[in-house]
Amino acid sequence: MIKIGDRVKFLNDVGGGIVTGFMGKNMVYVENEDGFEVPYPVSMLINVDDPGLNRSDSVREKTGVVTKPQPKVKEQVEGTILRGKDNPDFYFCIVPENAKNPVGGDIRFYLVNDSNFDILYRYAHYTDTRYITIKTGNLKSNTRLVLEVTGQDELNDLPEYFFQLIYFRQDDSQTYPMIEKKFKINPVKFYKEKSFQPNSLFSENALILQITRNILSAEIDKLTQDDLKKVVKAKEKAEPKKVKIKANQHEIIEVDLHIGELVEETGDLSNKEILDFQLEKVEQEMRAAIQSKTKRIVFIHGVGQGVLKQEVARLLRSKFPKYAFQDASFKEYGFGATMVILKK
Repeated sequence: MIKIGDRVKFLNDVGGGIVTGFMGKNMVYVENEDGFEVPYPVSMLINVDDPGLNRSDSVREKTGVVTKPQPKVKEQVEGTILRGKDNPDFYFCIVPENAKNPVGGDIRFYLVNDSNFDILYRYAHYTDTRYITIKTGNLKSNTRLVLEVTGQDELNDLPEYFFQLIYFRQDDSQTYPMIEKKFKINPVKFYKEKSFQPNSLFSENALILQITRNILSAEIDKLTQDDLKKVVKAKEKAEPKKVKIKANQHEIIEVDLHIGELVEETGDLSNKEILDFQLEKVEQEMRAAIQSKTKRIVFIHGVGQGVLKQEVARLLRSKFPKYAFQDASFKEYGFGATMVILKK
């Protein structure tokens, strides 16, 4: 086992140092050559002073103790680019050694990059008022990384898990906002087999927590209570503009959902508030069109990243399931509008 004073090297990172202390059973402080103490998982260290301790043989000859080798995660030097993975999908994943008895063995924590972006990441524990950095680095596209390994004795005193992510492409025409996300996990989850489910990211059952689905989701996650109050205040001040209607009465109505067509001032509105406002307009205009026995209604949402189009479709399916809808005329709107058929 590793003890204070041992010289160690990092298994997946460059460098190493001297072990100066312990933080729980599976974490130690390593003082690097610059004199900084870095928290690091014991399982991700190589003991330079006693290489024999690093063996992962199934049987230790000296002690006769049967051990199970740690699973190896392939660290790809160059990330892969896969078709259809252009959304920034990043996950915090928890994988027990034995899903049927999660606390019966080690539990691995992963950062998974399921996208065509590269990530600069910081992973930390948040306890009381302190952020303790556990790991930082660069994760290539469509790869995964072990962040730390924990055991049953540490589950009763879990920190909040904190991520800061900057994502980018090597050659891109724009930049993207930094993502910050905290996870507070109830220790009870680790004792329940059903917490860990089959998934597409691992061959083993895992608890999959989504850091962010897309740029809009990332912005919504950063909203605080103060932000929400500001949003409500801004909405109260916003004066709706008259919606442009194009068509013969009872034939077809055209509604432009671009926020500049709905309110006079948008400066204080967040992405979430804009989306809520647009969806309220969709529901309002649908009910009015049904009441007036209109045959068709076209909602112009634009192309963008497709978020508004998806949310309009979700609203129509849930609140107006009896009415069919489809992409409006490509010649007139391109891919930027949805037509609802109210009456044939």
